[in-house]
Amino acid sequence: MEEKEDKRQQEGEQVVNPWEVSAKDGGKIDYDKLIDKFGCQRLDQSLVDRVQRLTGRPPHVFLRRGVFFAHRDFSEILDAYERGDKFYLYTGRGPSSEALHLGHLIPFMFTKYLQDAFKVPLVIQLTDDEKCMWKNLSVEESQRLARENAKDIIACGFDISKTFIFSDFDYVGGAFYKNMVKVAKCVTYNKVVGIFGFTGEDHIGKVSFPPVQAVPSFPSSFPHLFPGKDDLRCLIPCAIDQDPYFRMTRDVAPRIGYHKPALIESLFFPALQGETGKMSASDPNSAIYVTDSAKDIKNKVNKHAFSGGQESIQEHRNKGANLEVDIPVKYLNFFLEDDAELEHIKKEYGAGRMLTGEVKKRLIEVLTELVERHRRARAAVTDEVRLLHCSVRFTHFIYGYSNPK
Repeated sequence: MEEKEDKRQQEGEQVVNPWEVSAKDGGKIDYDKLIDKFGCQRLDQSLVDRVQRLTGRPPHVFLRRGVFFAHRDFSEILDAYERGDKFYLYTGRGPSSEALHLGHLIPFMFTKYLQDAFKVPLVIQLTDDEKCMWKNLSVEESQRLARENAKDIIACGFDISKTFIFSDFDYVGGAFYKNMVKVAKCVTYNKVVGIFGFTGEDHIGKVSFPPVQAVPSFPSSFPHLFPGKDDLRCLIPCAIDQDPYFRMTRDVAPRIGYHKPALIESLFFPALQGETGKMSASDPNSAIYVTDSAKDIKNKVNKHAFSGGQESIQEHRNKGANLEVDIPVKYLNFFLEDDAELEHIKKEYGAGRMLTGEVKKRLIEVLTELVERHRRARAAVTDEVRLLHCSVRFTHFIYGYSNPK
């Protein structure tokens, strides 16, 4: 099988799976070890350059700065695109909170770039069933959160003519369910325990869920979008903690007549308090939410964003900031578009000529603008707009098959 068995670590090593992310001894995630363990590949500069050449667009900031840093068969997607073959995008969200934080926005911001750059269709899965089972939410509450999260996702600006958003509770059935059964028959109980670390205490709903997240990788799961296009390739932008699902999927796909889905995978967005994993929706002070006011953002950054600056101004002037641990700099690496300005801040701050307060002030400006822009876009997403994105439209995504070259 393609994946190296992804069993929960027993010796205090880092744990990265779809439901838990923790570094060894409370430190930082070792992404090199993660790449080796999962068996994916590092996304190198040659692929970034190739994206620019094929699309005629500058690489997204997340590509330029290594936020999306690993992949599976992304080069094959680019090969196919260059030959004139088509592909579609698939990403998703597990709706467990009322509002999204900035970490949740990362895959959607990048997916919008991919959709615009390659002019391809997109399906977005809302796993309300998963969160109902893992978070002990009622079915009704899971569905309500999915509806609210869908509005935040739509606010990212996807092309409605090429985008289908669906919740599992509403859509699963028909061809989608047939593919789920095909996948389930190919994965033994021992294999799914090895991949996901399920125990005898987990209810059977958890064990049965992985095929649900697997089959949007197959175009026949969407007969109203891709009729007769069973050979269509799929590219999945996601955080690397979702990799176990798709290692399983990639093992099964050829056995049931489909291409293996390709993946492009991101780092975790760190908590305000430090880079020990990904942001936590359970701690409101660990994250900037898209519902935060300008005052909230200012207070959170000033009070909670871990600084790599020194204890005193004099010491800071002499030694400079430790950029490896400084959260304001790390956040600017995600969201400050201007490469020259970012390098200037790193140089001046690292040398001690710029103070922590100045860097935090710039970050507050950047985040406030980002959140305000998102809030305005979300306010325009009515229930009617949401329903249109989530409706089963027999459009066949015809425009999705035109290669712009």
